[in-house]
Amino acid sequence: MEKLQVASEHFAKIVEEQLARVERMKQDPGPVDYETMDKIIIGCCGGDGIGPAITAEAERVLKAVLKDEVESGKIEFRTIEGLTIENRIAVNKAIPDDVLEELKACDIILKGPTTTPSKGDGPNIESANVAMRRELDLFANVRPVSVPELGIDWTFYRENTEGEYVLGSRGIHIDEDVAFDFRVITTQGVKRIARAAFEFARKNGKKRVAIITKANILKKTDGKFLELCYEVAREYPEIEADDWFVDIISANLINEKVRSGFEVFVLPNLYGDIITDEAAQIQGGVGTAGSANVGNRYAMFEAIHGSAPRMVETGRAQYANPASMIKAAELLLRHIGYKDKADCVIRALNIANETVKLTGRSDGATGAEFADCVINNL
Repeated sequence: MEKLQVASEHFAKIVEEQLARVERMKQDPGPVDYETMDKIIIGCCGGDGIGPAITAEAERVLKAVLKDEVESGKIEFRTIEGLTIENRIAVNKAIPDDVLEELKACDIILKGPTTTPSKGDGPNIESANVAMRRELDLFANVRPVSVPELGIDWTFYRENTEGEYVLGSRGIHIDEDVAFDFRVITTQGVKRIARAAFEFARKNGKKRVAIITKANILKKTDGKFLELCYEVAREYPEIEADDWFVDIISANLINEKVRSGFEVFVLPNLYGDIITDEAAQIQGGVGTAGSANVGNRYAMFEAIHGSAPRMVETGRAQYANPASMIKAAELLLRHIGYKDKADCVIRALNIANETVKLTGRSDGATGAEFADCVINNL
């Protein structure tokens, strides 16, 4: 009975926290309007591993394309340090308190990769990404994948603040034989990610949204996600909504006969992480993909790959490819309303990808040389 009591108390605390989160979502005033803001503050947070090196190059690109806005005071850049694995281990927190306050003082974050220790590698520190998404309520992870020559133009809307990842560090060992982890799905969380996906489809002339679940197995959580997505879909009658199980959609992404028919996807957290890495690989690898993490008050933009500590250990950080972070910077520009400047960045990035040879070693270009090519072609 003692084991049951401990487990019950542990689960009760999680339920209490999630009910409180639902109440906060109900009080959310809605998205900010960047056009009416006197100043937009962009915080550049390098993270660790190769993060500082590639984030610095993306920041240079942003400052070049936003030169006039910086000089007029419309845009302000701030450097945020301290989100390193060493600092996080020292305070045993996913995000140190002082760093979190600096992040909250900005409107937009450009964030480099961060390391999350695996079991056995150190303390049980939550992912900095997961913590940041929760603390800033960045509920939509938006990942575009485009391969025009293959007819691929996909946009993934991955729910960011629920599912397995949010409670992934909150599991419990009942005894040496039994362990539990948890996932959570809420009405408010599903409806806002579904509406974001369908709004994007409507505004960008997309005709199809695919809902991805495993609702045949996870009937309560994925079943709820599926049902609520279809409920939101009824508000967008001009857009076709259908649903796919996560295993078959992973096969369909590499099925040349059907994959070009997909446009927009909406997925729970874990499935979105896995499927978007597969999609990025089709595009050319996770190093080519940027990611937007969007909430109503804040937004954070990042690469989707990891921190590659081995490159730092072997003295090769300066040869790390900054393309993914520059892609993230392009998504940042679109989010704050600078579409034309974002188009300039993506054109210049394409030129750099075609002309600058990056190998990750001294026989190729440095990240700075790659960024120079982008800046020179803006």
